Amino acid sequence: MINITLPDGSVRQYEQGTSSYQIALSISEGLARNVLAAEVNGEVWDASRQIETDAHVKLLTWNDVQGKATYWHSSAHLMAEALEALYPGTKFGIGPAIETGFYYDVDFGDREFSSDEFKKIEDKIIELAKTKSDFVRKPVSKADAIEYFTEKDDEYKLDLIKDLPDGSITFYTQGNFTDLCRGPHIPNTGFIKAVKLMSVAGAYWRGDESRKQLTRIYAVTFPKASELTDYLHLIEEAKKRDHRKLGKELELFAFSEKVGMGLPLWLPKGTALRERLVNFLQKAQVKAGYEQVITPHIGHKNLYVTSGHYEKYGADSFQPIKTPQEGEEFFLKPMNCPHHCEIYKTKPRSYKDLPVRFAEFGTVYRYEQSGELHGLTRVRGFTQDDAHLFCRPDQVKEEFKKVIDLVLYVFNALGFKDYTAQVSLRDPENKAKYIGTDENWAIAEAAIIESAEEKGLPTVHVTGEAAFYGPKLDFMVKDALGRKWQLGTIQVDYNLPERFELEYTGSDNQKHRPVMIHRAPFGSMERFIAVLIEHCAGNFPLWLSPEQFIVLPISEKYEEYAKKLSDLLKDSDICGLIDFRDEKIGRKIRDAEVKKIPYMLIVGEKEEAEGMVSVRKHGEGDLGSMSIEEFTQKIKKEITV
Repeated sequence: MINITLPDGSVRQYEQGTSSYQIALSISEGLARNVLAAEVNGEVWDASRQIETDAHVKLLTWNDVQGKATYWHSSAHLMAEALEALYPGTKFGIGPAIETGFYYDVDFGDREFSSDEFKKIEDKIIELAKTKSDFVRKPVSKADAIEYFTEKDDEYKLDLIKDLPDGSITFYTQGNFTDLCRGPHIPNTGFIKAVKLMSVAGAYWRGDESRKQLTRIYAVTFPKASELTDYLHLIEEAKKRDHRKLGKELELFAFSEKVGMGLPLWLPKGTALRERLVNFLQKAQVKAGYEQVITPHIGHKNLYVTSGHYEKYGADSFQPIKTPQEGEEFFLKPMNCPHHCEIYKTKPRSYKDLPVRFAEFGTVYRYEQSGELHGLTRVRGFTQDDAHLFCRPDQVKEEFKKVIDLVLYVFNALGFKDYTAQVSLRDPENKAKYIGTDENWAIAEAAIIESAEEKGLPTVHVTGEAAFYGPKLDFMVKDALGRKWQLGTIQVDYNLPERFELEYTGSDNQKHRPVMIHRAPFGSMERFIAVLIEHCAGNFPLWLSPEQFIVLPISEKYEEYAKKLSDLLKDSDICGLIDFRDEKIGRKIRDAEVKKIPYMLIVGEKEEAEGMVSVRKHGEGDLGSMSIEEFTQKIKKEITV
């Protein structure tokens, strides 16, 4: 018999060789019907795979991230079977699950392929799914694997096999299709009830532009047809909220090929929105004891060699900046933290001086590949709401908790109510990826975990996602459409203070190393604004809106009164404009609605005679007449953050 420990801590005994599916069946038939795979001692297995020793087992369903990933990877195999049936001779690259479904890279040879063929592929996938073919795992030798794909004439699988050690290779077969795969997979194809091919693109084999370009087909599947319907509705809603589309319509930002890809240009309205966010956080930071600093956009190579950024990010940095002095090397700043370490060193520090908190809205530069650039969410130049705290070891937890409070204050003010804190830890199996001692890593990880627990944050722990210099707490925020975004981040760092030889004099009159905390509630201004645009569909909170009102005179006769109203509101720090166009009032109202301006003030003969305004609110309609003083007080109360 073997002991199986379940997630609730309970232990059950089973015969050796029992599968996760059989464990599920012993609990309930309903659970067994929904099990897609299982996590066995931290590794995801097929639900049918036999367990030979004592193990911790978590049964995975559609509601688990790893369950979905297994489902979608299995769907990629099913799509490959459909493609091979419809287009004999097709060769296959890789077909992984991704966050929104899966894709497969395929080589159709000389055949032209387009989205016009999606429907017949979808029909074939559903036809094959209905056969309820089992996904069968089979370990094979490297020689047998090479022989199989040589006979099949599939050079892409052979290219993958050459890097695999003998004894680690497995095949999976379902129906008439066999693929090289380490798995795991769902029990059978019958779990797949609905499918939609989403798009087609080109992808170089192994990302190498010197190699052949394959056809990448993106798709998504679901266990219920109704879930696919809901998903497609979500996609349409996401298109309406796309920050690139709204950014253009609302005149917030632009890109120019002459300036360079991935380098956003902030237009006046976008700049106004951005500056309000900056001012909002700066006020909160002043109250929390931060000091504002400014550092250059470039730094000497030696600065980043000392920090370790050159070794880790050198390949992703812009090429060295040439200077008249031979041998000098400067780089566009990839991070603000090395500069802040040098600010810390400008004078001696005592234990009584700590914590020291330096904040900067610093622009940094990283050379992202052109294919990875995406609106404001992936750019080459971006501004971080960066701050670095230098404190004593006994202050770390308290400072960390104060930063958590600041991050949550920002989220609440901007309407992000649904979030999870991800504790990103070091991968103990890949220590070469990180710098610093095991002791310091253990202390830093414990401080983050304890702080999150004491603050009552909903957390998940993810191994291998730590920064190279220390563990971190990343805030995963859900937007209005339920999509997850990584925004705020807090990181504990014992390593940069060591590299830069930072010191303070302790109460014992000896020199000690401070601990460094990195934090950015927004993450980056660009990414945060992109997420905010999509979250609120361009309907910003009134205090943040670039234009809080628009005055709509019914005709040219009332333009002077419109100017008077506008000036009075601007004197109260309420921003807006006047629509002077020679258009009917209905058209002016429609256009103001499209521009998502929060308040429309309609003025005509009656309003001018009575010293009043007719007020309309975006998305709500007519609010009736009120005096300018009443409106001013109303809007002032609403914009208070």
